[in-house]
Amino acid sequence: MKKVDWRRYLKEAFLIVAGSFVFALGVDCFEVPNGLAAGGLTGLATILAAIAASVGITLPVGIQTIVMNVLLLSYVVLTTRDWSYVARSIAGIIISGLFMDALAPVVPVLAQGELLISAIWGGVLVGAGVGIVFLSGGNTGGTDIVAQLLNKPTGLPLGTLSMLVDGAIVLASIPVFSVRNALYAGIAMYIGGVVIDMVVDGPRTARVAYIISHRHDEIANKILYEMGRGCTELQARGVWSGNSRPVLMCVLGRTETARLKGIVAELDPDAIVIVSEVHEAFGEGFGEIGPS
Repeated sequence: MKKVDWRRYLKEAFLIVAGSFVFALGVDCFEVPNGLAAGGLTGLATILAAIAASVGITLPVGIQTIVMNVLLLSYVVLTTRDWSYVARSIAGIIISGLFMDALAPVVPVLAQGELLISAIWGGVLVGAGVGIVFLSGGNTGGTDIVAQLLNKPTGLPLGTLSMLVDGAIVLASIPVFSVRNALYAGIAMYIGGVVIDMVVDGPRTARVAYIISHRHDEIANKILYEMGRGCTELQARGVWSGNSRPVLMCVLGRTETARLKGIVAELDPDAIVIVSEVHEAFGEGFGEIGPS
């Protein structure tokens, strides 16, 4: 019978709760009160909440994001075998949404009317919160799922689609708030993306991992079928032992490093894993090969 790693689960639960709390602070203290719809489903919910308020209807931002994310997450459920990732993502979506609505009436609105300060600190807190949740191996939902839905019919890279969807939400906020607010929302969105990268794994958006393990076949299978990433087997030879041994090479997105570490730790805690920065990654799941 497989032993349950309670320490790991408690750590992941702590990261999800802590990250969701920080994320909610950024939304409630800076972005929503100042009309900054900084992309994502939270930005869309901010727009809908403002429209509803103009006709006397209260439409909580957090509940909206939970409903929208759960509907979109059904796509992930149908296309993945990584049920632990789905469970962590559902937890992140629900907890972050509940925190947003629970904290909104009690936390102070900081920098009221100061759009630049609100964009900077809102972006920092939201990005830090999402990044902390990413460290658990889950996420808080959002436009990444929308990008996955549009990826196959359009053939565009996921990163490009995410930017287009977020940009469309920022543009949609113009008639509800103002062009000025939309411009500052774009700043908040950019800062949030930079901070996510810094929290998760440094400033780069891609990583290459080399894995040396006697259970390489099982690890490669999980990378292929649970993470949906390609995996290449390189033939190597130990200089000291003289024995041939395969080395797995896998290029990952910024949110996937923690998931890979979890898979390797589960199958072979004694494996050697080397993760290094990639300045750019092209091909399926990343950018299109072409002139910069």
